[in-house]
Amino acid sequence: MKRESQRIAYYFFAVAMALFCLQILYGFIMAFAHTGYDVLHNVIPFNAARAVHINLLVVWLLMGFMGAAHFIIPDETGEDLYSLPLAKVQLVTMVIVGVVAVIGFHFNWWEGRKFLEIPRPLDYLVVINVLMFIWNIGMTLWRSARRTTTSIVLFMGLLAAALLYLPGMIDTDHQTMDAFWRWWVVHLWVEGVWELIMGAILAYLLIKLTGVDREVIEKWLYVIVGLTFLSGILGTGHHYYYIGTPSYWLWIGGIFSALEPLAFFGMAVYALAVARRGGRQHPNSLALSWTVGCAIMAFVGAGVLGFAHTLPQVNLWTHGTLVTAMHGHLAFWGAYAMLVLGMITYALPFLTGRKVYNSGVATFAFWTSNIGMVCMTAAMAVAGVTQVYLERRVGMDFLAVQQELAVHFVGVILAGALFALGILAFVYNFAKAGRPVGEVDPSGVG
Repeated sequence: MKRESQRIAYYFFAVAMALFCLQILYGFIMAFAHTGYDVLHNVIPFNAARAVHINLLVVWLLMGFMGAAHFIIPDETGEDLYSLPLAKVQLVTMVIVGVVAVIGFHFNWWEGRKFLEIPRPLDYLVVINVLMFIWNIGMTLWRSARRTTTSIVLFMGLLAAALLYLPGMIDTDHQTMDAFWRWWVVHLWVEGVWELIMGAILAYLLIKLTGVDREVIEKWLYVIVGLTFLSGILGTGHHYYYIGTPSYWLWIGGIFSALEPLAFFGMAVYALAVARRGGRQHPNSLALSWTVGCAIMAFVGAGVLGFAHTLPQVNLWTHGTLVTAMHGHLAFWGAYAMLVLGMITYALPFLTGRKVYNSGVATFAFWTSNIGMVCMTAAMAVAGVTQVYLERRVGMDFLAVQQELAVHFVGVILAGALFALGILAFVYNFAKAGRPVGEVDPSGVG
């Protein structure tokens, strides 16, 4: 650990892990409801469980990104954070907003807008919170004499994510217009600027873990940024099919969605090539496994499975079904969740001063969680294809189809249990490492 202020990253990671576990719990509530065992309906109705599950995903990933930034930026710049007290205030207030939002969902306090359910007063608090974070990171970069490509791309991705939250706050009483602006947030986050964050963190980890020259890896980062903007921005059009927008979005969305896998393919190929080329055998090989695995799973989940149902001729039948859930689960896991877990795996030994690498529990967590997620995605794929055929081709009633799908959710639950076991093992390993008491090493990290 190069700078004292990097310790704050540990607490962001700890909150992220707690929220991740809570998200998984609500996922089980939903899965059991699909099988007919909705015993908690009077306490936690399905719509509340779904809102909590989805919004916790966004919040814990953001906490992970913020933790990563608080660790990476001081290391890349050689400067402590501009204001450590501000980082602490930002952490606490973000937790408060998240807790209030989750409690509010159980009392029907929300906007009711898919993926952007949190009520408007909390929206304003989120904006203030993220502005504090951007100011702190930005000022750290500004006063530093050393600004790397990795740190600048990471900052620009975080800044763009903050700015793109604002279109979701545009008031309109027209459903099509509301959906139009809403996807500016949802799509341009996960298939746009979050990919910049992903590329920057991947570049940082590959530089540290492989020993390959920074210049080589950062040239690759420029390519990824270019591919992301080429395809991701106009790829938003695949959310505009058949919702009342002009028909030209069918062409725009279809063409540019077909290009979106290129960025993920580039990440996967280059991560593998760099890992093989690296001449240094870093002791934290498990962090490298998470890093390379992230690039591969992102290509499969976000790239291949996303392309499989975003062409308008296919999406006409699959949109809003479990096919979407299949793509979403593996995409978020590969592209972003694995990235955060890889960052934690790399940073934890430096934060705690306990350089215990590649323990049996940590290895178990990696393989169990990945196998569980692949199996869960497969179960959702079977359920989704069945749903599309019975509901949208045969014309069966929605509730009748849900009864037919119940058996598939037994598979989802079993796979989810395996996945949850892996995540619990990861959290156990995180907790076992102890609090951040590692010594500051000015010579550098890694």
